[in-house]
Amino acid sequence: MTGTLKEQLDSITPALREMRLRKEERVNQFQAVQGQIQKISAEIAGQSEYDNSSSTVIVNENDLSLKKLEEYQIELQRLRNEKNERLQRVEKYIGKIHNLTAILGMDSSMIITKVHPSLNELSGMSKNISDSILAKLKSTVESLEEEKQKRLEKLRQLGRALKNLWNLMDTPSRERLSFCHVTDLLLVSSEVSDPGSLTPSIIQQAEAEVKRLDQLKASKMKELFHKKQNELEEICNKSHMEIPSQSEMDNITNLIKTGEIDHADLLMSMDEQISRAKEEASSRKAIMEKVEKWMLARDEERWLEEYNRDENRYSVSRGAHKNLRRAERARITVNKIPALVDLLIVKTKSWEEERKKVFLYDEVPLLAMLEEYNMFRLEKEEEKQRQRENKKVQSQVVVEQENLFVSRPGTSSRRLSNGSLNGGFTNAVPLNRRVSLSIQHLGSNSINSGTQGISFIKEGRKVQGEKMFARPSLAHLRDETASVVSTFSGPLSP
Repeated sequence: MTGTLKEQLDSITPALREMRLRKEERVNQFQAVQGQIQKISAEIAGQSEYDNSSSTVIVNENDLSLKKLEEYQIELQRLRNEKNERLQRVEKYIGKIHNLTAILGMDSSMIITKVHPSLNELSGMSKNISDSILAKLKSTVESLEEEKQKRLEKLRQLGRALKNLWNLMDTPSRERLSFCHVTDLLLVSSEVSDPGSLTPSIIQQAEAEVKRLDQLKASKMKELFHKKQNELEEICNKSHMEIPSQSEMDNITNLIKTGEIDHADLLMSMDEQISRAKEEASSRKAIMEKVEKWMLARDEERWLEEYNRDENRYSVSRGAHKNLRRAERARITVNKIPALVDLLIVKTKSWEEERKKVFLYDEVPLLAMLEEYNMFRLEKEEEKQRQRENKKVQSQVVVEQENLFVSRPGTSSRRLSNGSLNGGFTNAVPLNRRVSLSIQHLGSNSINSGTQGISFIKEGRKVQGEKMFARPSLAHLRDETASVVSTFSGPLSP
């Protein structure tokens, strides 16, 4: 700062010019930063029209420090971050609106434009990112979500109704295909995202189909009920179980005609009865298999009895060898019957104890049938035993009679005419009476005669005891009469 004033002025002028340039540059920086701050703030505030000329920016030239500039720059960065975040939120809401409207079959551009025209990409304006627009977008998305849930629940209800009606009326698969997209919604647990899956037209079509099937159901209900009834009766008949009474079924049919019973509840009840019948039939399966074997064995037993009664079974004839082989197989089967019956009794008692009910076979207690069969079989065995004893006794009587004829070949037997023999048999005099008359005729002629009388009484009692077990044939009675007469022919002769 030496020299003249002019020289001093000339020396500081460049520095002053530089300072002025630096100030102007700093002011421009402040204006740019503050201008960006005002613009972004206006966008955030929702002012779509903004004059971005620098003249509108007032810079405080009293403080142009770098610290102040840095503060403005930090504020600008914060606003830029907020703007980007708001833009992302707007884009996210717009994307949700596009997806929801596609699912619901709505016009997304109309809905977005209704929120604000600047949000429509065709408008050419910068998007409004104000708080009010964000709130409107959020409300729009929530309303669309609510509408989506309503339609989804509506279609699920219709889908359940369709499935119930299809199952109720056994609708063929080809008729179900046109509404499979509705019933598939019942299986979807996550979000529905397929475009056009919740449109009003789909709901209307499903409602119309449900209405049509409801009308058809009323006309087919009686037919369906009889079909279920036949299915139940078939299960019961196959397992020889008790069938529901016809009067009960007729009463239900009358209720169907009058409409006093709910169709779904009725068929559900029938399905439950069918399910219980199937379960009981399954529990009876092992016993029923044994019962079938027992029935077949009884048939073989009856055939074997008829075969044994055939006197010509050993004759040489066509098919005789086949019958012999079958008889051998039948004897093996019949011998297994007692063990099979005992096993059936054990299994049946166990089943009844477990089920707390009587095991019925064609409405007859199976245990009673088995016990009756055992009694019948026991009676048959006793009858066979009696027959064997009777044959044995008869054979002994025949032998004794033959011995008498051989030991006393007297002429008195020839003196009895055929008429006396026939007369004695025709009068059918009881054995005891014959004995008493013979003793009276004997009198006291000889000791030998008395002895013969006593032996005859014993023989008469023996024969009378045989009559208690088996009725003798006509030929056998004739032989007895002849034997009595021949025995006492000696004393009666003159």
